[in-house]
Amino acid sequence: MTRRQRRAMLLVGCLAVVGVAIGLVLTALRDTIVFFHTPSDVAEKSLQPGQRFRLGGLVAEGSLKRGMGTDVEFAVTDTAKTIAVSYRGVLPDLFREGQGVVAEGTLDGAGHFRADTVLAKHDETYMPPEVAKALKEQGVWHGTAKAAEPGRKQP
Repeated sequence: MTRRQRRAMLLVGCLAVVGVAIGLVLTALRDTIVFFHTPSDVAEKSLQPGQRFRLGGLVAEGSLKRGMGTDVEFAVTDTAKTIAVSYRGVLPDLFREGQGVVAEGTLDGAGHFRADTVLAKHDETYMPPEVAKALKEQGVWHGTAKAAEPGRKQP
């Protein structure tokens, strides 16, 4: 075997090893690459209690209930399914009913989501791309922003 052939064989071998390594990593991360699950996804996939994930959708109208101190309860919906969420902490300034939200936490045994992080939309026209895509697939979000609240400036 010539020197050039050995070098070519070594290069092919290295590429094969790198390809297998990338394939194994992508296979292992297949379910964790998802940025969030909608309430319908949670119902379909039967996620186990205690498993950490992100829940995304809209804050259901009329679901926001403030408790003692910083305890808050609300519901996240994708208009097909709804999941009750409880959170202890300060909510983002732009958090309100009818707006896009992504909450990170775990499900308890009763199917109630216990959030430890809540992310709200950025401004009057922003919707997280993943939430917008999921809502478009459901046929309920068409990209129109709500009118600005009285006293608030338009961006």
